[in-house]
Amino acid sequence: MRIMIILSALLMQLCLGATYSWSVYVQHIKTIVGISQTQAQIPFSIFYFVFPLTMIFSGTLVDKYGPRIAAICGGLLFGSGWLISSFGIDNFTYTILGNGIIAGIGAGIAYIVPISTCIKWFPNNKGLVTGIAVAGFGGGAALISTVAGYLLKLNMTPFTLFGYFGFAFTVLIVFSGFFMQNPPGFAKAETLKLKVREVITDNRFLILYFSMFTGLAAGFAVNANIKELYSDATLMSGVSAVSFFALANAAGRVLWGSIFDRFNSSTVIQLNLLSQAILLFASPFILTSSTGLQIFSLIAGFNYGGVLVIYAGSVAGIWGADKVGSIYGWMFSANIPGAVAPLFAGFFFDLTGSFTIPMYVIGIIILIAIVTYRLNKNSFIT
Repeated sequence: MRIMIILSALLMQLCLGATYSWSVYVQHIKTIVGISQTQAQIPFSIFYFVFPLTMIFSGTLVDKYGPRIAAICGGLLFGSGWLISSFGIDNFTYTILGNGIIAGIGAGIAYIVPISTCIKWFPNNKGLVTGIAVAGFGGGAALISTVAGYLLKLNMTPFTLFGYFGFAFTVLIVFSGFFMQNPPGFAKAETLKLKVREVITDNRFLILYFSMFTGLAAGFAVNANIKELYSDATLMSGVSAVSFFALANAAGRVLWGSIFDRFNSSTVIQLNLLSQAILLFASPFILTSSTGLQIFSLIAGFNYGGVLVIYAGSVAGIWGADKVGSIYGWMFSANIPGAVAPLFAGFFFDLTGSFTIPMYVIGIIILIAIVTYRLNKNSFIT
């Protein structure tokens, strides 16, 4: 049964991670609808506002109704959102509503299910199992972006693809959701002993939250704009960069999770942040060719993959595995301010034709997070 839990988790996350392929569609959407780079990022940014906002409450839903019902409901909403977005060719508002809001709510409900369920089944390997459980979220984008890139070359519009993908996601997530269940003899989580206010004002929570925000901002800014990071990139070069980011993202979740289980959480988080900062500061020197774009995408994806593992593991280590569903939902809301990063990066690109300024700004904020950790490192020995 534990194998089926893991396989179902991977399949669910493969579908939920499809939004990471957004940059594949951006250029085509801009041409078809006649909008700017900044406007084309609105559905992506709204998704990463609604998705984490929903997760604040989804942990309670999972505890109350069980992982199976939560997964199925989330899958129905997520798939429906992509179907609705297919009407955006006539009115882009449908794409914002579908891919941004409805799919965001669905992902927020479904995403926490495989994480909390797998941690309950594998309590002694919370970092590794979390990485495996959510690896599909990154790997899914690689598959979807490759398929989408091929079909776009055949002159299929992004909006047509949204409809096809929406139907497939609905079926696959609902199917996987039937296998989501708690371990035998697992009692429903008790009411959170710590009040929400006590948790979110805890110094450890605040530092983790700020650090996660900086890591997410770096990943979002790169992921949503990959195809435009190197101005001379061809369509397939850009698509392959998206795939490299996604595959490295998936691999990074597993490898960073394994590293997390072996070392102090504070050390692992600082290493992840430092890796991201160095890459952002080096971006003008790397993004000078198609090869450089691929290398940059691989490293950025790998580092970003760690963000979605090490903070969940830290929450489990500090507050307990049975509280992950509730507390990590609040931690995951760091995606909300992080979702501004693609708009921020897109704005400076429209203004200057370059992503250098936003890369440097985000890099500096990451360095501030590292310094904060150095000053409070003893609080995170888990």
